[in-house]
Amino acid sequence: QVQLVESGGGLVQAGGSLRLACAASGRTFSIYAMGWFRQAPGKEREFVARITWSGGYTSYADSVKGRFTISRDKAANTVTLQMNSLKPEDTAAYYCAGTKVYERSYYRDTAYEYWGQGTQVTVSS
Repeated sequence: QVQLVESGGGLVQAGGSLRLACAASGRTFSIYAMGWFRQAPGKEREFVARITWSGGYTSYADSVKGRFTISRDKAANTVTLQMNSLKPEDTAAYYCAGTKVYERSYYRDTAYEYWGQGTQVTVSS
């Protein structure tokens, strides 16, 4: 099992920045990739970004490309999401996710077995 704990959410004005962190513990050696998803009230959970644990290959949703950066620190077992130029539409609960296996459909939340509890990001206009 892998446990994930997010931190770093909060309230920020449009145009500002926030940095989310996800700390992984347990059988972290089994992780293939980590991702970030978000869910706004009344909306479905959506893919934000993903990084492979070993090679560090990244993927992003079009809506955040160029503004968000995902990275990982293998020694510290953490994944970070740096969010810049935030917009009100980025307001959501952000979730860290992990998977042990490669999934072509990595942008689907069903591709991930492990989930954090979520952290709220609110961007005011």
